Amino acid sequence: MCGRRNAADNRGVPTLRATLLLMMFVLAGGTGARAEAIAFLGGRVIPIGRPEIDCGAVVVRDGRIVAVGAAETTDVPPDAERIDTRGQVVMPGLVDTHSHVGGGQGGDGSGPVQPDVRILDSINVRDAGFRKCLAGGLTTLNIMPGSGHLASGQTVYVKLRRAGTIDELLYRDADGRPLGGLKMANGTNSQKDPPFPGTRGKSAALVRQKFVQALAYRDKLARAAGDPEKAPDRDLELESLVEVLDKRRIVHHHCHRADDILTVLRLREEFGFDAVLHHVSEAWKVAPQIAKSGVGCSVIVLDSPGGKIEAADFSLVNGAALEQAGVPCALHTDDPVTDSRLFLRTAALAVRAGMSREKALESVTLAGARMLGLGDRVGSLDAGKDADIVVLSGDPLSVHTKVLRTYVEGRKAFDREAPEDRLFAVGGFGASRDQQAEPCCIGPARGTTR
Repeated sequence: MCGRRNAADNRGVPTLRATLLLMMFVLAGGTGARAEAIAFLGGRVIPIGRPEIDCGAVVVRDGRIVAVGAAETTDVPPDAERIDTRGQVVMPGLVDTHSHVGGGQGGDGSGPVQPDVRILDSINVRDAGFRKCLAGGLTTLNIMPGSGHLASGQTVYVKLRRAGTIDELLYRDADGRPLGGLKMANGTNSQKDPPFPGTRGKSAALVRQKFVQALAYRDKLARAAGDPEKAPDRDLELESLVEVLDKRRIVHHHCHRADDILTVLRLREEFGFDAVLHHVSEAWKVAPQIAKSGVGCSVIVLDSPGGKIEAADFSLVNGAALEQAGVPCALHTDDPVTDSRLFLRTAALAVRAGMSREKALESVTLAGARMLGLGDRVGSLDAGKDADIVVLSGDPLSVHTKVLRTYVEGRKAFDREAPEDRLFAVGGFGASRDQQAEPCCIGPARGTTR
């Protein structure tokens, strides 16, 4: 079964193959046709968290993984569609803990703390960035407002199904509510003219005061015990912060400098909320303190033009330093800062600077899933998890490797051989023609980002 393909394995006329793929796309309403059962056979399987399997099998039924193992010993249902992945690599769909695709905008210039704003209400699901994400193997995103506020709004966790509305992409809790966190920031981004703070000290004071108000609001709600006559007037800002205090909404906190990182940890200790530290350019300076706090980090590898003075001491050793200190570490794109199609390259750069291969691959899959509270659903190839799967042409850390196909819940969402998908894998202006994004601190960008 295993071994590399040869020419005979791929007989057929390319033009006919493309025509058939296009017909399937039209009939299925996209590339999303899903067989009852699918088996990926013969490729190198990278489950994440367990040893790689040289000649492996991943079996999927009804959008869930049902078996992962060696090709020779894994039972394949007789009705399964068999996909030959010899000479290829099969791994979980990638998880991006920090993205701005969809052109969404969060808080405006009316104030520095706006936790009531929902990025959900501002996302264009037809934005070309989503197609480029799939071309890069991404299947789960944390879509964020920008970082020009102390609190710029609520993030949303999405699964990149091929869909016509944002509601079809949402991860939801048991009550059907969209899952997401709260985007917060410190450092220079939020320092502006009044009513925004002008110093780091005032920034922390404003956040602290808002959490104090949220504590009082929570106490009033508790005393009312569900009696609307006794309950305080509804306050959407404080409601969101109460969710943070009750650990129903995690704080995703933008910070770069070591002193800003420690300020976040100080506020977290004071108010008891859960947090993920994002960017953390100077994490290598305070890795032991981060480890002591138990907080995870979502790190960006700045390999595209741009940056800011706060990132002057950024180092590629961040991933290695955090790994050595025992800090959970994920990587992110901050798309459009790093093009989502190049996400795996960030993991390769982390390895080049000393991070282990195992943890680097985990940083773009399971580590991020856990930080979003989705580790039981995505991030690794394990029975019972969603069948979010990427098929690669070679090793995931090689610059020569291409994403061949991306599956979301067992549906093919991207195929490099399909002309309508290939554009988003290799195109420049054409692939970005409909893409908009809100860069972190310089306001909304209109038109293409590339």
